[in-house]
Amino acid sequence: MNSPYAQTLSVVLLVAVLVWAVARPFGLPEAVMAVPAAAVAVATGVISPEHARAEAERLGPVVGFLAAVLVIAHFCAEEGLFRACGAWTARWARGRPLRLLTAVFALASVITAVLSLDATVVLLTPVVFATAARSGVRPKPHVYACTHLSNTASLLLPVSNLTNLLAFTASGLSFTRFAALMALPWLVAIGAEYLVFRRFFAHDLAAAAPAPVTGEPPALPLFALVTVVCTLAGFVVASLVGVEPAWAAPAGALVLAGRALVRRRATPVTVVRAAAPAFLVFVLALGIVVRAVVDRGLGDALGHVLPGGTSPAALLATAAVAAVLANLINNLPAVLVLLPLAAPAGPGAVLAVLLGVNIGPNLTYAGSLATLLWRRIVHQHEHQVDLREFTRLGLLAVPAALVPAVMALWGSLQIL
Repeated sequence: MNSPYAQTLSVVLLVAVLVWAVARPFGLPEAVMAVPAAAVAVATGVISPEHARAEAERLGPVVGFLAAVLVIAHFCAEEGLFRACGAWTARWARGRPLRLLTAVFALASVITAVLSLDATVVLLTPVVFATAARSGVRPKPHVYACTHLSNTASLLLPVSNLTNLLAFTASGLSFTRFAALMALPWLVAIGAEYLVFRRFFAHDLAAAAPAPVTGEPPALPLFALVTVVCTLAGFVVASLVGVEPAWAAPAGALVLAGRALVRRRATPVTVVRAAAPAFLVFVLALGIVVRAVVDRGLGDALGHVLPGGTSPAALLATAAVAAVLANLINNLPAVLVLLPLAAPAGPGAVLAVLLGVNIGPNLTYAGSLATLLWRRIVHQHEHQVDLREFTRLGLLAVPAALVPAVMALWGSLQIL
């Protein structure tokens, strides 16, 4: 195809995929549009078969890793890990809204970092609704914390977010070094979000609550908890001995899924569904469509905008570009576009992109698929989300978290 027509078609295909992912008409999965769009891109010559195959091969291990993490999160929920955490949170809060917000921040941050942002959005959000009801407090601050922390708190580990997996691959860092560099930005960003939430929801947090819930909380499911801890240890050990850390995730998934199968609490079909195959196919197809857009000029255009180097100003500009692009085309396409451009500048620039595409999506609904999924879950609980309120909170929280997190990243790079 001629270049102008190819450029136009690539953009049209990407917009169609993103609009479908946001709207999901008739409840159909994202892959329903993404797969045909990728096929059209290849068939019309917008992207060469060689480039499409190379992109699929690059994303293949990441998608397999993601599938294993989703299976782990699913069976942790089946074991009752999230229900137990919610009950203990309600007991610790003692009916005090501010204590509950603090507990939700801590719980959501840990779950997002260890079990991925999908676990926080899909599995923890309903638990937070139930916990707020049991404690007699207004649910809004705590439910909003789930969506914000599913993005912001996903900075710590390569397993916390699909964007992290992609950045981890592009950075060339080990698992432990990635976590060490991101630990301080992770803490700083969460702390900034917490201060913004306390100020923004001061009225809701000051509302009186009835007597705290009494009774013994359910016991923590030790098998699931030990399996998750061993899986995390496996990531570290594998990285230290030079083995690909991704192998630890399938091992943890196999243990939890195998136990459920032996006890006849799950079937092979259940395990496959837990891995969300439709979403995995969507990720592969979206990657091919984004690669087509990059090949047809977007990469060159952003290459002139993205600064080079790892000075504080350069890192801040890189993160800002990533945050803006995430809100324009969603954070997953944004990271696919920006990583090849940032990688030559070194791991610092790659991690700055990650800060932008993880914290930035808290500004708009379309910033990340996790936020869109959270909105659906909130509506299922008959709780309305006000667009203006969501945006006002984002306008305060995103810069308040992003700027100090970038400075913390720069400091970590200097020290480590």
